[in-house]
Amino acid sequence: MSGGADLSHVFCTKDAATVIKSYSPELIVHPVLDSADAVQEVDKWLPRLHSLVVGPGLGRDDKLLRTAKDIVEKSKARGIPIVIDADGLWLVAQQPSVIHGYQKAILTPNFMEFSRLYEATHRKPVETSDIGQTALQLSMAMGNLTVVLKGAEDIITNGSSVIVCSHEGSSRRCGGQGDLLSGSLGVMAHWAFSAQGDTAKSVSPAMVAAFGACALTRQCNRQAFHKHGRATTTSDMIQEIGTAFQKLFES
Repeated sequence: MSGGADLSHVFCTKDAATVIKSYSPELIVHPVLDSADAVQEVDKWLPRLHSLVVGPGLGRDDKLLRTAKDIVEKSKARGIPIVIDADGLWLVAQQPSVIHGYQKAILTPNFMEFSRLYEATHRKPVETSDIGQTALQLSMAMGNLTVVLKGAEDIITNGSSVIVCSHEGSSRRCGGQGDLLSGSLGVMAHWAFSAQGDTAKSVSPAMVAAFGACALTRQCNRQAFHKHGRATTTSDMIQEIGTAFQKLFES
């Protein structure tokens, strides 16, 4: 929310709804994912959504993954930017065709998830001697989707170019930090694709959004660590979004 989205809709299972509602009063929670008509329920909201983040907290239940796949298909048909993270990447590794070639998709794997995706598309272990080139190969194999390989440096590629975000963060990589990245990337993807007509055609909106979200997440991490040291959590990072955004993009 504080990353710039006016509204955040969370589509989850019934059991998860109460817990998620307790996180923040700003979240609009839809406990429909495990209902018989889940796809239809989510599809009703898609005309109001500017981007979609698929995966965090999803789990690997076969029924939920099938539902997520159908929702991705509905979103693709509407041209909605889709960020895929966490268990959404597990789905893509099992069925790369789910998102193959969709130019408004951005994948945000850590190294383990990246390795799984690479092996699914290349049928061989990941090559680590030139990880930037390997990331580029994965992007090409996925139909030139934008891939953000998270790590000590974030490697961002769309299969034709590679950029590296090495903006200073901290030595503390707390759990949940990837969710901050994927959420802020959902917002920035909408902004970037909406502004596409105002920029040179050579500039990839997805690459711009990915670099911005990576830099923002790292800046939040840096500021939170400065205050809290080894006790830093992702909740502390969220409190830094406003000032981090201002420092990076508005100063």
